[in-house]
Amino acid sequence: MDPTAPRQHFLDITAHVCPLTFVKARLALERIAPGETLEIRLNAGEPLENLPRSLAELGYRPLSLVAEAGAGGVHRLTVAKD
Repeated sequence: MDPTAPRQHFLDITAHVCPLTFVKARLALERIAPGETLEIRLNAGEPLENLPRSLAELGYRPLSLVAEAGAGGVHRLTVAKD
């Protein structure tokens, strides 16, 4: 592992509903350093529809959004803090 590589963080918000999903994601992103990423595990529906857009509006950069195989609508959103 490269000690100079930016850290990657993880947050699982599948047990929460909006607007708490947004609040938890925003707080987690505020705690990480610029250049680091946060992978957010979220449910389909309102969190999936709103969270990527809302975080982009705040200046965070969505990098990827993928569905988990066999996870019944759970997705993983990776966001960078620039």
